[in-house]
Amino acid sequence: MPKPQMPKGERPKAPKGTMLRIIKLLMEDYKWPFLLAMLCMAVYSVGNISPSVFIKKISEIILNFTAGASWEEARPEVISVLVGMVALLVATIVFNYLYARLMAVITQGFLDKMRKRMFNKMQRLPIKYFDANGHGDIMSHYTNDIDTLRMLISQSLPRLIQSGIMLVGMLGIMLYYSVNLMAVVLVGVFGMTFAVKHIGGRSAANFIRQQRSLGQVEGFVEELMNGQKVVKVFCHEEASARDFDKVNDQLCEDATKATRFANILGPVMNNIGNMLYVLIAIAGCVFITLETPNISLSGLINGNLGAALELAVVISFLNIAKQFTGQVNGVAQQFNSIVMALAGADRIFRLMDESAEADEGYVTLVNAEERADGSLVEADRRTGVWAWRHPHKADGTVTYERLRGDVRMYNVDFSYVEGKKVLEDVTLWAKPGQKIAFVGATGAGKTTITNLINRFYDIEDGKIRYDGINITKIKKPDLRRSLGVVLQDVNLFTGTVMDNIRYGKLDATDEACIRAAKLANAHDFITRLPQGYDTMLTANGASLSQGQRQLLSIARAAVADPPVMILDEATSSIDTRTEALVQRGMDALMKGRTVFVIAHRLSTVRNADAILVLDHGRIIERGTHADLIAQKGTYYRLYTGAFELE
Repeated sequence: MPKPQMPKGERPKAPKGTMLRIIKLLMEDYKWPFLLAMLCMAVYSVGNISPSVFIKKISEIILNFTAGASWEEARPEVISVLVGMVALLVATIVFNYLYARLMAVITQGFLDKMRKRMFNKMQRLPIKYFDANGHGDIMSHYTNDIDTLRMLISQSLPRLIQSGIMLVGMLGIMLYYSVNLMAVVLVGVFGMTFAVKHIGGRSAANFIRQQRSLGQVEGFVEELMNGQKVVKVFCHEEASARDFDKVNDQLCEDATKATRFANILGPVMNNIGNMLYVLIAIAGCVFITLETPNISLSGLINGNLGAALELAVVISFLNIAKQFTGQVNGVAQQFNSIVMALAGADRIFRLMDESAEADEGYVTLVNAEERADGSLVEADRRTGVWAWRHPHKADGTVTYERLRGDVRMYNVDFSYVEGKKVLEDVTLWAKPGQKIAFVGATGAGKTTITNLINRFYDIEDGKIRYDGINITKIKKPDLRRSLGVVLQDVNLFTGTVMDNIRYGKLDATDEACIRAAKLANAHDFITRLPQGYDTMLTANGASLSQGQRQLLSIARAAVADPPVMILDEATSSIDTRTEALVQRGMDALMKGRTVFVIAHRLSTVRNADAILVLDHGRIIERGTHADLIAQKGTYYRLYTGAFELE
């Protein structure tokens, strides 16, 4: 599985606008709880800043004592300071508790809604999206990318807001006390900013690469898990391990680089903070010794702008500087988490921004009743009669066409990739109740035709009509509801046998499911299971044989009772004895329906009303089995073994 490479010299960047989009969604879902949480954080942040003010007060009291002040004079001020500190401590604890509770609810609720948004969007994506993207990589959106969002919402974003509030508050306090010392602090901040830009920027680029590599690893593991039987059959364990080592080593390289720069940033920021602490102490001593006039907001307010710098201010400033550099360092440490979260969020938004499957259809499938004169009228209950409700835009009238299963294709062209035609000028017809078989080599276009009937893909040119209606006019859910599909690769879901049969029609009764199982020749083996129809299936029905899984697939299609069936090589991967059982189930299922059969074994299509031979996207022969044998063309040579299907 090759890893996409960045152009040489280009570094990945955090996508612009992603943070604003996250905040916008957060406001849509939890506006007032989030604002309340931020208010609690603001109070908590102010509480964390306030000790610097108390330190100045305490320093002044101590200095007054050393100058000869009495306890009686200092007691009111000492009591007020102690009461203020206790009150602030209690308020900080209470608001921090409220903030933590609110953020826990907001974070998990937001992630829950994001997963639902992703899943709902994924359900509306066209099949080609899943053909073009690894399933493991898509799964990574729900695990790794969502986890980076959790870190962002619960930790990084609140910490960023908290640090912003505290930094603004501390700058205000510094401005109030001394512009002289504040200038010294800003020199240190410049050094920190320089370090974050050059070291943190390199770390962020590699964190984005790490997130992409993680998706590649998960995609590789998911693919290998699904293909373990193939790996073991061909003894490819060592080769698979080597391939895994490549993608895993790439992840290790990206993660190592990201962590290396992140680990360097922390000590660099701490040392700059320590140097700044010493520098403030030295500058304060120099200003006091030289009696340098102190410029401050407090001096401006009190009319004493040129007063000398006080020792209590220097002591308080040292604590403020320590807090200030700590907050800047904290922001720098969150920088990588934020960038990684933005990379994860960008992957999520890319999924959510994918174009949903277009559906311009307006013809719907409805229950109908037949009047005495043979006309149809829409019914509000299940009648067993289905009709296409066709509103005509030209005159506003509505007509009803009985669902019969008449499918016709006219001069259809189609390409999966532009310029490489898979089907060219394909014309075919299937009258109600007919069985149409497609034969041909792999890649001839057999499955593509059925994908076009389902509108998993849309044709480039030509027309497909269903009961005389252009299928582009039929709503896709209604179109697919009228079609039953039995695939070669069976997908069974975690649940009981009954649940898996009912998947074909969610409102089907147990009795209807059992009838469908009997029709599909699945009832006998189901009753021999440990809990019968209540037997729990897991891991895609791994406890069942391939034939049993296929019979359940047929029963699932039978319970839906569609007028048109598509059988895509449904018996090609099972043994001959089981094939006979499955074939009887399919014969019962096909009775009275229009059926399209993609055949790997030509013996299964001898009784087809028409057999279409495809070669490189074109229909080269059409006729019954007897007709094609008499022609002694391609089908004759395929059937007699003159050359193989493949």
